[in-house]
Amino acid sequence: MVFTHDPTRRFVLTRTVAGVFAAFTAPRWAFGQTTSAQQPPTPSNIPKRPDPLAPTLVREFVGKAHGDLAATKALLSETPGLLNATWDWGGGDFEMGIGGAGHMGHREIAEFLIGQGGRMDIFVAAMLGKLDIVKAMLAAYPGLLNSKGPHGIPLMVHAKKGGLPAEPVVAFLESQGLKS
Repeated sequence: MVFTHDPTRRFVLTRTVAGVFAAFTAPRWAFGQTTSAQQPPTPSNIPKRPDPLAPTLVREFVGKAHGDLAATKALLSETPGLLNATWDWGGGDFEMGIGGAGHMGHREIAEFLIGQGGRMDIFVAAMLGKLDIVKAMLAAYPGLLNSKGPHGIPLMVHAKKGGLPAEPVVAFLESQGLKS
């Protein structure tokens, strides 16, 4: 067997010492650690988040989204952070503006909020008559069939609030065992 390097004890010892020296003198970034210029987030270097929205403003927005498109647009224009803000009615009953539009059957408000980037769920999809979305969500998560929306309102009620455009969703939900 031919060695291309000296396999002696001296060779191993010098390489080991050199490796230890390199490990202690290498910059910290070489080991995935941050440098002083890139400190991990701490309270002193995390950018300050905006103050929370005023609870009265969130409640007003969610209330207006139940049926007043002009007021919903005006409030959202003044405070864009309201788009996905959630009001706590108590007892685990949380609601966004789009949820209010959904269970009240206000398609134009729901579509406006979705157009602004609002978060749509199965309840709003049912009210809007989005059968493909409702089917896909129920195929992926069958337990949603019996889930409740804001105020404990069932999925079927949301679908019925959608009127004529949501009739295919109502028929599908009935075929899945939900009562009218």
